[in-house]
Amino acid sequence: MSTLARSPKTLSSSLWPFLIALLCILAVGWLQVPRLNQLKGTGKTTSTAELQKQVEAEKLRLNLLKKSPTFGFDNLLADWVFLNFTQYFGDEQARAETGYQLSPEYFEVIIDRDPRFLQAYLFLSASTTLYAGMPERSIALMEKGLKSLSPQSPPKSYYIWRYKGIDELLFLADATAARKSFETAAEWASTYIDDESQQVAAMSRQTAQFLARNPLSKSAQVSAWSMVLQNAIDDRTRQIAINRIEALGGKVIITPQGAVKIQLPETD
Repeated sequence: MSTLARSPKTLSSSLWPFLIALLCILAVGWLQVPRLNQLKGTGKTTSTAELQKQVEAEKLRLNLLKKSPTFGFDNLLADWVFLNFTQYFGDEQARAETGYQLSPEYFEVIIDRDPRFLQAYLFLSASTTLYAGMPERSIALMEKGLKSLSPQSPPKSYYIWRYKGIDELLFLADATAARKSFETAAEWASTYIDDESQQVAAMSRQTAQFLARNPLSKSAQVSAWSMVLQNAIDDRTRQIAINRIEALGGKVIITPQGAVKIQLPETD
């Protein structure tokens, strides 16, 4: 008999992973129906009360996703929920009415399912800390995710320690916790030999040193806002960062080549 031949039993067994994956995709697609119905109404005038009902419905859906089995397809669900978040975050008209209160709910699902989803942490910090005004929740989610990470997994995971340090310094005024986060970021970044990582290690170490000398350091705060500016996900965040840098005595300089340079305050 040919070695390529398969018995019905073997063929049936090989189909199970495919069928499970298909069922997962169909289930997630079904959960998307309320979201798609909302998107169909884009451009129509919606009352604040109706928008709030949509938020409540979305919150219930996210709570369901937190408890739903994924049969090993955690990354798929995390990716899908992140796409949901971008739709939610990008609907500026609706968010102006209802706020960004669901931001941490999206990221609780994402980080539980895929704590190595590095890009998600940047959006977590911006949306939950800056817009939703929940730095404690943002930091708690980062701490939860960091328990599953190491300096090399995922690559350049030191950025998460920097996001955490920024939130601790700028929004909780916890200089001690921030210094430890920046020190850890420097340690993790130092395990890489590329220029970007070495530069991050040096900047993180410098910020930690600022805080060690002066917990109220303006230079440390400007450095942190500079990171926010560099990683801004929208124009509103960029303008907030520029305003805060200038209020602290720093300067934002745009070079003829279009590069952004930050000048630290003359006094700390």
